[in-house]
Amino acid sequence: MNNSTSLKPTLLYEQVAERIADLIHRGTLRSGDRIPSVRQLRSDLGVSMSTVLEAYRLLESEGLVEARPQSGYYVRSNALTLPPEPSISSPELVVMDVGIGTLLLEVLATARRPGVVPLGISETSPTLLPTHRLNQVLSKVARHADINTNSYDFPPGNEFLRRRIAKRSLNWGGSLNADDIVTTWGCMESINLCLRAVAKPGDTIAVESPVSYAFLQSFESLGMKVLEIPTHPRDGISLEALEAAIQTHDIKAVLIIPTFSNPLGSCMPDENKRQLVEMLTQFQIPLIEDDALGELYFGEHRPKPAKAFDTEGFVMLCSSFSKDLAPGYRVGWTAPGRFRTQVEYMKHLSTIANCTLPQVAIAEFLQSGSYDRHLRRLRKALAIQVQQMFHAIGEFFPEGTKVTRPTGGMILWVELPKSVDALKLYQQAIQHNISIVPGHLFSMTTQYRHCIRINCGYPWSSKIEQALAILGQLAKQQL
Repeated sequence: MNNSTSLKPTLLYEQVAERIADLIHRGTLRSGDRIPSVRQLRSDLGVSMSTVLEAYRLLESEGLVEARPQSGYYVRSNALTLPPEPSISSPELVVMDVGIGTLLLEVLATARRPGVVPLGISETSPTLLPTHRLNQVLSKVARHADINTNSYDFPPGNEFLRRRIAKRSLNWGGSLNADDIVTTWGCMESINLCLRAVAKPGDTIAVESPVSYAFLQSFESLGMKVLEIPTHPRDGISLEALEAAIQTHDIKAVLIIPTFSNPLGSCMPDENKRQLVEMLTQFQIPLIEDDALGELYFGEHRPKPAKAFDTEGFVMLCSSFSKDLAPGYRVGWTAPGRFRTQVEYMKHLSTIANCTLPQVAIAEFLQSGSYDRHLRRLRKALAIQVQQMFHAIGEFFPEGTKVTRPTGGMILWVELPKSVDALKLYQQAIQHNISIVPGHLFSMTTQYRHCIRINCGYPWSSKIEQALAILGQLAKQQL
């Protein structure tokens, strides 16, 4: 939506939003100006009402316009001072060994120090989670549990929970049944099981760039190699670059987060997801899809996972309830398609079984409707927090800073001027009891050493505002 974006918008509502954004950047529409009404733009462009509304929501999420009750949409007073979006990444298409060393352990340890402002680890504030209600459900389940609740819960896992998960697939156009699902100890176990089911040590896995450090940990522990693919901060992995990589490298699987990726927060358009699945199906390459943040969307509708377009079983969908409900319960699941038998076998070889009580408690929570009510509140809170953090970064950070504009999730990717060393910034921030994650941990290349990831999972406070002001000042000192 800005001059730094190198890919053209592909969806109709993005094209409409691009027109309005261009008028703002050119100065035709100025701060405080009322932009065309939904009805007027619908008539002028010959598009649907929903297309215009989606375009205006996109402009609003990017901080260019604001809605005023009973009045319409207006150009924000600070629309032109907001930080621009990063450009598409450009890693070399080179297969690399993985080793992230002890830096990650240090970052995770310092983030847990008492009194540290938690801008590092991607997590939801406990104050936003329904812990008391979950405890009540868990107590009820424990009191009324039969003798089987204290037995081993062998793969594929608790049937009651698997039925509830399968039913929720209807929300995104899926048609899963309980037999399609294997429950796990969280989303990362799901991903590790899927990796082991389709690849072996020494094999190459294609990923987005930048890539989640949790994925890099998995590759390191499994002895697998990584191939980073150029990725757009809004639309996700480059399909053209991925196809070129497939034709020149022996890629055994693709592991990505199509919906609210980590750390970029990108969300692939449905058409891109469809093309991705069709391409990988044609090459018979498994797609391991992390959808752990899929429920945390800020718009009207849940984005479809790539699994929604899977007709041949090559998509291995992985998710959990850790990010949006109960991180301490460690309840995850996977729908691995045609690879289900291999995944179940790998589950037997690793953790053998799951804990029954947390699975049943979450299943009860889902069945009662409490989960959906909680999600509505959580989405609203996260959307506000992300915007507050975004605007504060624009205010406090040095000129030339670029920030992503996610439409879901809880993280921001911040690209600082190239003279800023993110590792040095992290070390200085810790001295001020501020936790961030340096870009060094999100790639095996050196291209993100001036970038940081910011967590927006905690409610806005004067303490967080002060922490961002300090971070901005520390970054400016490196210019």
